[in-house]
Amino acid sequence: MATTINTLFGIHEKALIYRSQRAEVLAANMANADTPGYKARDFDFKSVLRQMGASNSGLNVTNKKHIAINSSPSSVSLAYRIPTSASLDGNTVDAQSEQARYGQNALDYQTSIRFLNGKITGYLSALRGD
Repeated sequence: MATTINTLFGIHEKALIYRSQRAEVLAANMANADTPGYKARDFDFKSVLRQMGASNSGLNVTNKKHIAINSSPSSVSLAYRIPTSASLDGNTVDAQSEQARYGQNALDYQTSIRFLNGKITGYLSALRGD
């Protein structure tokens, strides 16, 4: 059985791409915190990963010449966030909540980077025979 990049790095490779997309969405929300009528948007990261795992589990590649389906992440569908407090101008962005979400997303991104870095370091060490 041949080892591929997907099996070496697991979900973290694609998680970085989705975390980056989420950072852009959250940054757009924060940038529009004072824009009248702007509706805050986001996507549920856990459900995206669940869908990604489910979509990859149903297909078996039996030949190395087969093309893998869903091998690269696609864009996610954004949902409008339900506001916690009403705004007179119709804006649904809560700047403090967005900052907290952005910070948590950044921490999760760094965690995936560190995991991948550790994996790469381990593989390099094994190849060198350390």
